[in-house]
Amino acid sequence: MLEIRVPASSANVGSGFDSLGFAINLYNIFKIEKTKKGIETKIIDQTSGKSLILPPEDNLFYQALKRIYTAAGRNIVGLSLTEIIDIPFARGLGSSASAVIAGLVAGNYLLEKPFSEKEIIEFAIEIEWHPDNVLPAYKGGFIISVISDEGIIYKKVALDEEIKFLFIIPDFKMKTEEVRKVLPASIPLQDTVFNLGRTALLTASLMEKDLDMLKIALEDRLHQDYRSKLIPGFYNIIETAYHHGAYGVCLSGSGPTIMAVVDKNEEMIGKAAVNEFKRHDISSTFIVKTVDNYGCKIIED
Repeated sequence: MLEIRVPASSANVGSGFDSLGFAINLYNIFKIEKTKKGIETKIIDQTSGKSLILPPEDNLFYQALKRIYTAAGRNIVGLSLTEIIDIPFARGLGSSASAVIAGLVAGNYLLEKPFSEKEIIEFAIEIEWHPDNVLPAYKGGFIISVISDEGIIYKKVALDEEIKFLFIIPDFKMKTEEVRKVLPASIPLQDTVFNLGRTALLTASLMEKDLDMLKIALEDRLHQDYRSKLIPGFYNIIETAYHHGAYGVCLSGSGPTIMAVVDKNEEMIGKAAVNEFKRHDISSTFIVKTVDNYGCKIIED
């Protein structure tokens, strides 16, 4: 039995569109057991209380696992795959990235590590496209990433684990590939400059735990205003969170989850957000989490 634990992740972090993300102490668990032949897949979705069995070709965890085997010139003979899901699907918390990382790491481990960390990251981005979720899921912490002529370059920063992040999770899905369609094809120069300064300020603020800067640092003109139109009550929730003392508020990933950095009144903010969504006939929940500075973990039984 092999078990892989992968954290959730929150990408973009306001102004850091497609370049910033951090891991959260909320996890999906992936279990692999050898069988005599064939592939068995099972998903236990603890967020909905449902269990389902997907064909292997529709299972992202299996697809990532197979990518490693194919690259190594090997065939998958017999495996039973079980996913225990605590990261909600399509909510801006990196659930799909966790499956990709789990499959790649599991495959590499089972094949006695033929591929380097750099190659694992390249496989992950080949499947998932964007590094701002897969890198935190893999390495943990707060990740700054860029795509260069030399491939993906990233810097990991371990954040203070006392910083609290409140996530308000509405009960509807927003898939990244669909939400990207609402973004404009070009951005005015002044909006680009607006985000550049705030991204730098955000990085410094989190590294130094200077949370008073976050209200400004999380402001964004590249994606959030466009995506917010798909989330009823979005700006009312932001205003309420700031009124009750949040340091900063933004979309988590492409949404619809909203993230707030807090050190007080998290219950009050969470309940107010749930009530705001309720006004729009949307049910929701909230959770309070901290950073995961460790990333993907392998447990062998």
